[in-house]
Formats: sequence, structure tokens, C-alpha cells
Amino acid sequence: MEKMIIISAPSGAGKTTLVMRLLQEFPNFAFSVSATSRAPRGTERNGIDYHFLTAGEFDASVKRGEFVEWEEVYSGIRYGTLHSELDRLRSEGKTIIFDVDVRGGIRLKEIFGARALSVFIMPPSINELRRRLVARGTDAPETIGKRVDKAEQEISLNSRFDRIVVNDDLEDAYWQLKAVIQEFMLQ
Repeated sequence: MEKMIIISAPSGAGKTTLVMRLLQEFPNFAFSVSATSRAPRGTERNGIDYHFLTAGEFDASVKRGEFVEWEEVYSGIRYGTLHSELDRLRSEGKTIIFDVDVRGGIRLKEIFGARALSVFIMPPSINELRRRLVARGTDAPETIGKRVDKAEQEISLNSRFDRIVVNDDLEDAYWQLKAVIQEFMLQ
């Protein structure tokens, strides 16, 4: 049975850092590159970090049924998983690992059921989450405020995931996540 790993969390909880570490340690895992309607930030590269689409391109892809799932995560900004991305990774014989927003993670779990393990990365507190977002230095204060407000809503959905890992210490969170995934892969 094909197995997949879904990692979701509020922005700033550390999910991407944890996913990148998993990918370094497990060469049989492959990252599913999400599509987004937002512009690249900083050093992000098309096809590596995201598939960057214009709003019109995103809409056209939705109409053509090219997405497994998609969500409007922030007003006017959508993210989604392309069928073509999963086909590419399956053809390589890899275990697909998703780094997706919370609603996208819930939707992927609904679609893939027992074939997928869904893990929610929980920040230790909202105050710590805010501190991490400020320390990243990538967002304006009003954007950070929106992300924190959204995080509170997303945290309320954590019971929809198979497992919850609290990221109060990155090293401990990684070992917990790794153990949960290894257990799932052996089932």
C-alpha cells in the first residue's frame, strides 16, 4: 500500500524546518511541491519551493480539475496540490511528504484515508508563535497579526489529525515526529 505523510501547522510552528530535516534523513521521502497564487518571497524558486501561478492560471487549473485539493488560505491567496506533482513523485517510487496548511492537510487526509498519516505540529503557545514570526523577519506587523489570528483558528482543528507533535524544542519535536512516522511506515 502506498503511504503518504501529511505535515500541517500554523505558520511559524516549524513544520517546514521539520519536513526539510526528514527529507535529508530519509532519501525515500520526496517533497510534494504545492502550487500557489502568491508571488515568490525572498529566494523562493518556482518548481522547487512552490509552483507559482498567477490567479488566472490557478483558476484555469482548478477548472481543468488539475488539483487534488486546494484552499484559499488567505484572502485572494490560494494553495493546492497538483495531480501532476503526485504523478511525478509516484513515478519515482517515493513516499510523498506534504507540507501543507491545516485545511489542506485535513482535506488530503479525507482523500487518502489510511494511506496517509496526518501530523499536526503544535506551537508551544500563541505568544511563542508570534515571537517566531517576528524573528523570521519576512512579514509586516499586520501580516503577522493575521497569521496569529489564523493560527488560533487552526489550532482548534488539531483533533482532526492522526497525531499531534508540540514543537517547544526543535530537536525533541523532530525525534517525536520521526518516531511517529517510523511507526506508521512499519504498519
